[in-house]
Amino acid sequence: MQKAKNIALTVEGMNCTNCALGIKKNLDKNGFQDVYVNFSANEVSFSYETAEEKENAIKQISAMGYKVTEDNEELEPKKPKLSAIEKKFYFTIIFTIPLLTAMFLPFEILHNPFFQLALTLPVFIVGLFHFGKSAFHSVKSGIPNMDVLIILGSTAAFIYSFIGTIYSLGHDYQFYETTASIISLILLGNLLEHKAIKKTTSAIEDLVKLQKIIAKKIVINADGKEIIIETEAKKIKINDILLINSGDKIPIDGIIIWGNGSIDESMISGESLPIEKDIENTVIGGTVLSSGSIKIKATAVGNETVLAKIIDFVKNVNQDKPQIQNLADKISAIFVPVVILISFLTFSVSWGIFNLTFQEALMRSIAILVIACPCALGLAIPTAVVVGVGRVSKIGILIKGASTIQKLLNVKFIVFDKTGTLTTGNFKIKEIKCFDKDETEVKSIIVGLEKHSSHPIASSILHEMKNISEKEFTSVTENKGIGILGKDSFGNIYEIGSYKIAKDFTNETNGNAYLLENNKLIAIVYLQDEIKPEAKKAIEFFKSQGVKTILLSGDNEEKCNDLSNILGINDVYFEKQPLEKLQIISELKKHGEIAMVGDGINDAPALAKADIAISLSNATDIAIQSSQIILLKGNLELLSKAYLISKNTMIIIKQNLFWAFFYNIIAIPLAATGMLNPMIAAASMALSDVFVVLNSLRLQYKKLD
Repeated sequence: MQKAKNIALTVEGMNCTNCALGIKKNLDKNGFQDVYVNFSANEVSFSYETAEEKENAIKQISAMGYKVTEDNEELEPKKPKLSAIEKKFYFTIIFTIPLLTAMFLPFEILHNPFFQLALTLPVFIVGLFHFGKSAFHSVKSGIPNMDVLIILGSTAAFIYSFIGTIYSLGHDYQFYETTASIISLILLGNLLEHKAIKKTTSAIEDLVKLQKIIAKKIVINADGKEIIIETEAKKIKINDILLINSGDKIPIDGIIIWGNGSIDESMISGESLPIEKDIENTVIGGTVLSSGSIKIKATAVGNETVLAKIIDFVKNVNQDKPQIQNLADKISAIFVPVVILISFLTFSVSWGIFNLTFQEALMRSIAILVIACPCALGLAIPTAVVVGVGRVSKIGILIKGASTIQKLLNVKFIVFDKTGTLTTGNFKIKEIKCFDKDETEVKSIIVGLEKHSSHPIASSILHEMKNISEKEFTSVTENKGIGILGKDSFGNIYEIGSYKIAKDFTNETNGNAYLLENNKLIAIVYLQDEIKPEAKKAIEFFKSQGVKTILLSGDNEEKCNDLSNILGINDVYFEKQPLEKLQIISELKKHGEIAMVGDGINDAPALAKADIAISLSNATDIAIQSSQIILLKGNLELLSKAYLISKNTMIIIKQNLFWAFFYNIIAIPLAATGMLNPMIAAASMALSDVFVVLNSLRLQYKKLD
């Protein structure tokens, strides 16, 4: 049996989550495995074994009316000048404007029903194809969405007007501008939302990019000498020997067979400080050798590396993550059946009880469907989102779409990573413990030695001691991965480094730097994470909103508990690996919706599992591009402003939806009794649109304190 492969296809033409659901059901029904449809990224992925299976899947999707292209990582995709939604909107608005101007311009040609029919037909066809697929699949699934309302309203208006034109029934039966304006304005709403949501590449693709590292492979030539060959990480095999120099990214998982060094594993483990590694210690692909030089033997490659497993987990978690239903779709699910029922009852009562002619009864029932589709419905959410998102983008907050705003207000837990999120990533001196030596003199010795090191700990210590006079040394030597050795003019030898140099003199392992004088311990330096000044205020804000705060970190117990006590965080989880973080988020989700603030690959599976992923500007690309909220200035105080703008935006959205439907509720009885005046109906729709836009603009002036 052939090994199953996974493929990602770009699928154009998905207009809503029901389109995505329809594709998934179709592929599932035809026996495809691991089907995942990412509506927001226009991506469909699945597993297949043969080329015939892949082609069959493409045919299945194409048969549903979607355009399919296979992703090719070797080629840079050409960006179209105009998106599909832009082309459709600009096309329809050209025909719609003359129809709308007929409402107040006296030109005879504009009022000619056949001229209006000619203008409306192209718009109607575009609307039928654009909204029809989604409407069909939503009805098929038993949950009619907003697109059903659009199709019903625009089709009813077109048929109503067409019958009036064919039978010369007069201007009271001309609703062509209603058909065109419904479609054009809803497309405008879609376009506004499309512009408001910043498109990003797939989070999984960004993780995969991290694997594209050039490795330095050591091979033995014909003369028995070691030579270095550069090769792609994906070509490395088990037991291959690789050379890693200071600053290099480690390409695969392995074990050190020569040398030592400090490795920054924060992207995987969350440990804030580089970890000292020696012979027989393991290393993880994707981490960085901060200092030192090592040779490693590959122990895991391809899909077996830690990084590859994280990619799989992110993919699986995303597949299980449900799409939130649009608020307008929820209302439409109730409104559509009610309107259809009223339309049917109107026809039955008019024809069966009031003895109207079949044509009169039919026209009344169609008139209800005409008036039932408010153009303002398509603007109600996008205009509020555009104004709200635009407002906070000016102060450094990016919010991706209306669903994020809706979900943020339902959050019961907010989970924070530690390093780089609640802390700056820099370190402050917590304590210097001196033994038989004056602290001022100790600091002078430390500065004199550490200025010769590029180690992150040395940088932090020097920053803290920038006003300290340094001790002069006649010679200084750096032992990579161990420490710095210095000799003064009196022949005294000083050494500063990790616990390795002091293990014979103390059992105190929690220090970050140890100082020896003539092979005797004279000081231990303890560092602590520098806490962001606004972190405490952010924690207090969410607690005041009834949201439980949680610290979830890969760092050690002492550091996490210290930080939690200072900031007043409710719960703490420490020393957690990426998949353990995922398990904790999964467990917490049983008790309510979760927002998570993270900054690295170690957070990727947990971020994917959370209902809302939030990242800061100093986060890794994967954290940023898989997030729904991005704080561009890296300032946690912006979190509270994001929450407040979400609250205000949802209030405006609900008001907009109310007014979008309000005139329908008044007008439907008029349509049912045959008193529908086209001019009044058109004016009501226009006023409803204006109100929605003006109401949304109020978000510009809402306080965010």
